[in-house]
Amino acid sequence: MTVYDLFLDLTFASLLILVGQLMRAKIPFFQKYFMPASMIAGLLGLILGPGILNVIPFSGEIGSYTGILIIFIFTVVGINGFEFSKASGKQELQRIIGFQMYRIIAVLVQFLIPILFTVFLFQKIWPELNDGFGMLMVTGFYGGHGTATAVGDAFVELGWADARDLATTFATIGILTGVFVGLALIKNAAKKQETAYIRDYKNIHGDLRTGLISKENRKSIGEETISPVSLDTLAFHLSLILTVSGLSYLISQFISVNLVAGIPAFTIAYIVALVFFIVLRKSSLYSYIDTQINNKISGTSTDYLVFFGIASIKLEVVVKYAGPLIAMTLLGIFIVVMMLKLGKGFNKDSWFERSIFIFGYSTGVFAIGFVLLRIVDPNAHSMTVEDTALTPVTSFLEIVLWGAVPALLMGGQWMWIAGVMTIAIVACAFATKMTGAWVYNVPKSKRIALGTNEPYL
Repeated sequence: MTVYDLFLDLTFASLLILVGQLMRAKIPFFQKYFMPASMIAGLLGLILGPGILNVIPFSGEIGSYTGILIIFIFTVVGINGFEFSKASGKQELQRIIGFQMYRIIAVLVQFLIPILFTVFLFQKIWPELNDGFGMLMVTGFYGGHGTATAVGDAFVELGWADARDLATTFATIGILTGVFVGLALIKNAAKKQETAYIRDYKNIHGDLRTGLISKENRKSIGEETISPVSLDTLAFHLSLILTVSGLSYLISQFISVNLVAGIPAFTIAYIVALVFFIVLRKSSLYSYIDTQINNKISGTSTDYLVFFGIASIKLEVVVKYAGPLIAMTLLGIFIVVMMLKLGKGFNKDSWFERSIFIFGYSTGVFAIGFVLLRIVDPNAHSMTVEDTALTPVTSFLEIVLWGAVPALLMGGQWMWIAGVMTIAIVACAFATKMTGAWVYNVPKSKRIALGTNEPYL
């Protein structure tokens, strides 16, 4: 791959994003389902790219861009810092604990139920089915194509030749589920007034419907903090984000090679950027950082992340496993929808926004979570990204699961896996209850829209 391949990938992506915005502004169907231009563009890229029509000659690396863009997004979250009020510290701690327990339970349930269904039901119908079949669904739905490929290869090395193709297929189905089922859930939630920041389509004003802001509603995207005689303000902010992001990546590589492998680079980026914020927030340098400009850089990164995340989907069909594939897919959809509804108990304020992100993340990759979150929380008020970044425990849990479970399943040790996961789910539920983070029965009148401190719409 050359720099010109990257240049052309960005050119085609940008062209399709512009087309996507035009379609959003003009076609009622896309307006009705709150589909952002970047997602429309991603679907166009998927159809026109090498995977289907092969009209647009994307390089073979477009699937790797999302990993870099995610680092940018979490770097911005860290650099922008946080405000932790002593007066509301308990409530904020409960919010964070509830969200983290929610994430851990979501992944454990996604593991446990498919494994049990595989052993107790699906193998009765399809006796030749491997014990690890249920885990392949999780690697595709929760892990995305990258994890699916890695875990599939691990199963192949252990003797199951079809595993990688199945895992990749589940990953593709998972992402499509995240997009279309996610949009249907958002539309339904908006009608029921469960969303904190958007109204039902029929009540939404023209700017939000078309995505084009009228002159009277336009706002400044930031302040000029650096004189253009010295350096452009946007260049200053972009340089800062790129520097911290790059250093974070180098640190994550060092940790992976010399200490422990598998810690996500975006987690390291958030920690490094947060250290930067804590050390420099009282200095004169930090006074020249405009968080609003940083947010726009993050928003731009998100749009391109969404595009490349969808456009790089590889559609593969494994006809041999059509029956169990369909059955496990339906089970997987039921699990993620059930967990979304349960999110009301772990998230008191802006619960749907925070839950729909977990739904998206649980059906593919962060890109799907971000696109759904962007629809329901366009101004990033819900604290979802900030709380997601604080996930080292969850990241280590995932590393253990992806690394250890395949070998145990191939060795017939599914009972040990199910027992440990059940204990862990119960422990997380107990911790949520004991810390006061369980809020399912809190009435809507006492829930607010985070970032605005206002009641639900």
